[in-house]
Amino acid sequence: MSDQLSAQFQTISLVVLGLILLFDLLYVVKRPHEPSMKEAGLWVGFYVTLALVFAGLMFWQAGSDYGQEFVAGWVTEYSLSIDNLFVFIIIMARFSVPRKYQQEVLMFGIIIALVLRGIFILLGATVIENFSWVFYLFGAFLLWTAWKQATDSGEDEEEGAESGLIAKLTRKLPVSENFDGNKLRTTVDGKRVFTPMVMVFITIGMTDLLFAVDSIPAIFGLTQSAFIVFTANIFALMGLRQLYFLLGGLMDRLVYLKHGLSVILAFIGVKLIFHALHVNELPFINGGQHIDWIPEISTELSLAVILGTIVVATVASLLSPAGKAAKIDAELKADLEASRREEREEDKLNEK
Repeated sequence: MSDQLSAQFQTISLVVLGLILLFDLLYVVKRPHEPSMKEAGLWVGFYVTLALVFAGLMFWQAGSDYGQEFVAGWVTEYSLSIDNLFVFIIIMARFSVPRKYQQEVLMFGIIIALVLRGIFILLGATVIENFSWVFYLFGAFLLWTAWKQATDSGEDEEEGAESGLIAKLTRKLPVSENFDGNKLRTTVDGKRVFTPMVMVFITIGMTDLLFAVDSIPAIFGLTQSAFIVFTANIFALMGLRQLYFLLGGLMDRLVYLKHGLSVILAFIGVKLIFHALHVNELPFINGGQHIDWIPEISTELSLAVILGTIVVATVASLLSPAGKAAKIDAELKADLEASRREEREEDKLNEK
């Protein structure tokens, strides 16, 4: 593949992906609603198929190495994005965001995530190109993140810390008690104030920042191509909005997902440290010489470990007692919500 064709392929790919995201954004803004299971499933299937088609194009245009790097990066980022959904669910519940407007909130979160990850990708690519020792830092950071995720006692402590930070940032903001549709500003007793939607957006933005810090070193451990890193992130975020509504109660059943992700992050952290030792230039390590006997973990092995870990974590979650208990709770919640919906419809009919 020539350099000219490579640049052309990258340009066309980014333009097409940008147009798809723009269409998705306009669709949400023009038609705010809670998508049905069928609609959400069709959109998720479309985006996954699109990612697989793009992977095929990568194999065809750039060869198997780049194709495998894209697939490994996409699967890793998609898994981390699903983990991000858990936090989105908590945020939506905490602020009692109406279901009708949750699509807009999720779309905002996706756009902010893309912007932040784009910035981190550019910074990461520049640093990696000029300082090989940064792989030590990336590897150590991922190992620490993996340990923190595996030993996290629960979400209450994290929620408390996050709530405290948001409270400090928004302490002087006049915020109304109730939402006013999807508006950011409203009028209460003749005064212009912000709606709780602003608080939701700020919280989502802070969450995106934290996840961008985690995800970018992870994918740079699988590929050093900024194009692959960026496109893998785009495809991982595509359809995330619809996946939120499609999974529903299934999210609560993936009780071992965070443990699976901690294994993946730890594996990539080790891979990065091995690579850092292999290209070592630090004078206080082996006299500044490369350590050639350190093995380089192949993309094929990385892809196998990532896919295998996700499959094992998913199956173990669904078959575990905790996962089955979560399924029962989700069904009870769904039945209760359906009953409340019927009651509201009956009340509307009686009013008429």
